[in-house]
Amino acid sequence: MTYGEALAEARSALRESGADSPALDARLLLAAAGGLDMAALIARDGDALPDLAQATFTRHLGRRAAGEPVARILGETEFWGLPIRLNAATLVPRPDTETLVAAALQEARRRDSPDLAICDLGTGSGAIAVALLNELPRARVVATDISAQALAMARENAERLGVASRLALGKVSFADGPDGRFDIVVANPPYVRSGAIGGLAREVSDYDPRAALDGGPDGLAAYRAILGRIGTLLADGGFLALEVGYDQGESVAGLCRDAGLEGGEIVKDLAGRGRVVTARAGLSGTIPGASKKALGKVG
Repeated sequence: MTYGEALAEARSALRESGADSPALDARLLLAAAGGLDMAALIARDGDALPDLAQATFTRHLGRRAAGEPVARILGETEFWGLPIRLNAATLVPRPDTETLVAAALQEARRRDSPDLAICDLGTGSGAIAVALLNELPRARVVATDISAQALAMARENAERLGVASRLALGKVSFADGPDGRFDIVVANPPYVRSGAIGGLAREVSDYDPRAALDGGPDGLAAYRAILGRIGTLLADGGFLALEVGYDQGESVAGLCRDAGLEGGEIVKDLAGRGRVVTARAGLSGTIPGASKKALGKVG
């Protein structure tokens, strides 16, 4: 069997299984099985597919046809142009979450101060933290998660991408940490209503960790926990960016204002859906316990 023949058969099989993007999925799986990039895969169209590559491809194709996401099968995905490894305790970072990174970077560049103290709550694979550290070469990030397995994955990604020296990791819940106040706080917390998880796409409901999805009965539990201690997180004038569900923007913006923050703006993703809520600590001591400046040292 040639690469081209294997690809044609895979496209057909995935189409019949109901995969959303059968052609792309087939190419990604075949390229990985053959140890090739996409350009090399095209060049090998008429070449014979080695037996070992064919066996790997067949096995992975079966997993994809059963509904497992390509990123889970390969153990890696791309986020913000970076290769991010995954494990069972981490979400697959979605393109929509790049809206959160963009909002944080816009604030960082507005401040025009290279030595920023940033906090990433619920870091998972570390995709957001690593993306920010890659773009801001003098910033430092404290990233937290309740899962030791997720934190180990975040550390591995940071080390592979050369930013681990500026990343501190902590195993702590949204309600309990970290200690210290930051220029920028970002979070992509669990925000799916508990009763709605079963109705999500199979790639999400069956394969993403429930703890990273379940936002409680109304989907807002994590936001309340974060905002309940926001005065110990944000420095005076500090910036908060929260990823939200498509219908949660107004509710989360309201929670931000109730917590004493200014703004509560909703940022849309590329599809035009409200995806991120941004807010800011005031400069007049409106948040109980807020600091006048960010920590000089993070970690």
